Amino acid sequence: MYRRVYGEDAVVFAEGQSEFFDLMLTQLFGEVWSRPALGMADRRLLVMGVLAAQRAFDTLGIQFSRALDSGELDADQVREIVIHLIPYVGYPSSSELYRVSETAIASHERSRRDPEVTDV
Repeated sequence: MYRRVYGEDAVVFAEGQSEFFDLMLTQLFGEVWSRPALGMADRRLLVMGVLAAQRAFDTLGIQFSRALDSGELDADQVREIVIHLIPYVGYPSSSELYRVSETAIASHERSRRDPEVTDV
């Protein structure tokens, strides 16, 4: 499930190498993300709202990128999410929210035009 959420290129520690990572894989991805009542896109939208509220914009950018790459969301939907979240995160934080969303969109569009180009 971790790879479905964060992508094939996400960093993975070998089992036993990191207690934190082992716990996260077991609890968060093995139990919570894997529950059947909500789909991946629904869970990702919830996480996006929480990350925006916590001002964890770098991680939110990863979620935007994965949602775009997996086809869960398109660019217009990401922009609509940002518009919806701005009043909740506050206008002082909105520029960072906007930046990470547009960066994710631009990276996604570049990779669609030239599949050999990948942004890190």
